Amino acid sequence: MGLSGSVFRQLQKISGKQFVTKEKEERLCYSYDATGNSFLPDVIIFPGSEKEVVQILQLASKENLIVVPRGAGSGMTGGAVPIKGGLVLVTSRMNQIFDVDENNFLVKVQPGAIVSDIHKTVEEKGLFYPPDPASSSVCTIGGNIGECAGGPRAVKYGVTRDYVLGLSAVLPSGEVIQTGVSTAKGVAGYDLTRLIVGSEGTLAVVTQITLKLLPKPATIKTMAIFFDSIQKAAKTVSGIMKEAVVPRCVEYLDEACLDLIKDHLSFELPESIKAMLIIELDGDVKSVEKDAQNIKAVCFSYEALDVMVAKDEIEAQKLWDARKALSPILYKIANNKINEDIVVPIDKIPDMVQVTQNIQETSGLKVVSFGHAGDGNIHCNIMYNKADKNELKRAKKAVDELFDATLRLGGTITGEHGVGVTKIKYLVQEIGAVQIELMKGIKKVFDPQNILNPGKIFL
Repeated sequence: MGLSGSVFRQLQKISGKQFVTKEKEERLCYSYDATGNSFLPDVIIFPGSEKEVVQILQLASKENLIVVPRGAGSGMTGGAVPIKGGLVLVTSRMNQIFDVDENNFLVKVQPGAIVSDIHKTVEEKGLFYPPDPASSSVCTIGGNIGECAGGPRAVKYGVTRDYVLGLSAVLPSGEVIQTGVSTAKGVAGYDLTRLIVGSEGTLAVVTQITLKLLPKPATIKTMAIFFDSIQKAAKTVSGIMKEAVVPRCVEYLDEACLDLIKDHLSFELPESIKAMLIIELDGDVKSVEKDAQNIKAVCFSYEALDVMVAKDEIEAQKLWDARKALSPILYKIANNKINEDIVVPIDKIPDMVQVTQNIQETSGLKVVSFGHAGDGNIHCNIMYNKADKNELKRAKKAVDELFDATLRLGGTITGEHGVGVTKIKYLVQEIGAVQIELMKGIKKVFDPQNILNPGKIFL
């Protein structure tokens, strides 16, 4: 769709000429996300306040102009990609972190705040915001709200929705709504906060968030456990959870991952290693030490090769830096990937690991697996080369097989990346047609003109 000169000038009046652009070079920068899928928008706007967002959406509603909210563009399913053109509304200027309430364990933030900045700000006050996606150094809290992001700590602490107490949000009509509470409890009416969290920017544009915080843990202990079999590593995960020890992180890395990160580690990997678990504990010093000894015993009972405890914070950070660098360095294997974030029940992880191995053999493609094994969330990366149409065909077939197996094992097709555009065709396999119609009805109530991020989640 095109954009009239009159509408463009009105947008400039709302946010200022320097914060509105239709230059092709600028539009290209906001045409894609981490999927690599690219669709050119008509115009980009960078609002600086909720008032501006209200005016933008009022204008969009009047002119029937598509609006696509966007954070840092680090999403993995095309959620922020303007597949139907229109206006990309970038929240990067709305990045304040304010009202850290140490007495009530709350913080208020704007959607453009970087997640790692939130971590640092609250930790300076002795507080703790647990959700920690791998992209936390670049991703925004608004994007995390849209996708209901998780991360390694979810096994103990849960995901983004568990920490969002309330929201300010602007509906497509330009009306502002306040959802949720600033208290530990609140059950007045339907839970619109949890409805908006995970809605991928299809219902409203979030302009302020009230987050729940926890006391900062007294100590953290990070461990690396090595195995000569991926099956042993997978079985150990459920073994650890059965021991009534709940680590804050249990990350799984297969052999292909270890080959990629071995040069980034501060220690040598055993020669016969086929898989590794990264386990992190937190709490008071005495209980963490006791839990670490219990976990060590469990791991050896499942035939771990060795258990290494990070000797200091620097060594632990280097281990996590290597883990978080995995996604981008996968391109050393092939120049493209399909990254799926399936989740299965914890006791089905060994079965899921075997599925990924079978898919690798039948497809002839490298399938690299890593992720948050403590809550059954495995990131399966099917690697292929863009120029090879046959490889692309095999990669797509591999995704079909992966999702079929995931649902058969009682799992879900997405744990934290959302549906976006890449998983639309699979959603009905999990959710069912009746539920999807209910969701479409909710979308219509919020957005009767279908101007807010259309074409996402369902068609």
